Amino acid sequence: MINLNDYLDPVSIERPEWLHIAGSSTLAHNLSINTASNPVTSADNFRLAIIGVPDDRLSVREGAAKAPDAIRTTLYNLSRLPGKVKIADLGNIRRGVTPEDTMAALGDVITTLLDKGVMVLVLGGDSSLIPSLATPVAALYPEYTYTTIDSRIDYVNEKRENNPFNYLSGIINSRNHQPSNIIHIGYQSYLNDPQVINRFRRRNYELLRIGEARSSMHETEPFFRDSHLITLDMGAVRQSDAPGTFAPSPNGFYGEEICLLARYAGLSDSLKVFGLFELNPDLDIRSQTAAMAAHITWFFLEGFVQRHNESETIATDRNGRFVRYHVAVDKAGEDLIFVKSSTTGRWWIEYRDREGRVSYLACSYNDYLKAGDNEIPNRWLQAVARKG
Repeated sequence: MINLNDYLDPVSIERPEWLHIAGSSTLAHNLSINTASNPVTSADNFRLAIIGVPDDRLSVREGAAKAPDAIRTTLYNLSRLPGKVKIADLGNIRRGVTPEDTMAALGDVITTLLDKGVMVLVLGGDSSLIPSLATPVAALYPEYTYTTIDSRIDYVNEKRENNPFNYLSGIINSRNHQPSNIIHIGYQSYLNDPQVINRFRRRNYELLRIGEARSSMHETEPFFRDSHLITLDMGAVRQSDAPGTFAPSPNGFYGEEICLLARYAGLSDSLKVFGLFELNPDLDIRSQTAAMAAHITWFFLEGFVQRHNESETIATDRNGRFVRYHVAVDKAGEDLIFVKSSTTGRWWIEYRDREGRVSYLACSYNDYLKAGDNEIPNRWLQAVARKG
């Protein structure tokens, strides 16, 4: 077992010039912050740990290395969270001699935290770091689901060195951390290669265009509920709300929308690692994008402290917490079985792989209504195709 303090530098940021909220009511008082004068020596008693990764050496434009502390400057001064969930900010990963050394250290730290049952929130840094998040998740969950919120699908068909615009190629083609499913939320068609989109669809990966996501935001929640790893690229937010990114787009999610998606991510029953990437303070305007990233982080944490962890108890429930509905759908060849939580009102649909093993796929009430109209929900079809 590694000593985390051998891999991490303590948090060291300047105090704000002014506080809108009284110090005792800020988020900083929810956190145990690893500082030089008050070190956090063990993560054993925490439910979530925050880690910054100040490395951008594989990026086309330097600056993202400054992002973790830029986010903290605003984050610490937002309102405190309800309850007494134990969260630690462990500081920043020490930069290695090479970017690959940094990535290896990040993977070691995440592995150690996951082994302790601690969920991890990573503040990047550029997107080339994401494979370091995938490897430890895949070690624990070989059939894990990866969800990314991004305007671009960062994949290329030819073999290239890892960088922020092709990191998905390494994840998909790796034997060590290839996910069983990839969910991509918010892609913009005009920013992507149609051949790449078609390749992903042939693999039955789940792609949601920006227009589809924005037209019905609550329908995105089930995608997050099934995800073990979630990453968010600040380039998914429209340029007017988040100008401080290397490749901004005038279209994208509004600030309120991206914060809602982050909250859904925090609520996820399955999630083990969440990462926020591609904030570049050097390109920012009056710290607007850093503040947006801090708000996204806050909403993620708010969702996390309100998690219900229902998914793991569906099959074993004996207390009537879940209600089952059998719906006959002609083309399915069998009844589709829907499960509803009487506590949260959330829905799941049952499916089997070719060995007959039962799994529960997060879905929405609209999926149940579609089945009632004799239509097979698309999520069920894609899940069966991947498992078959």
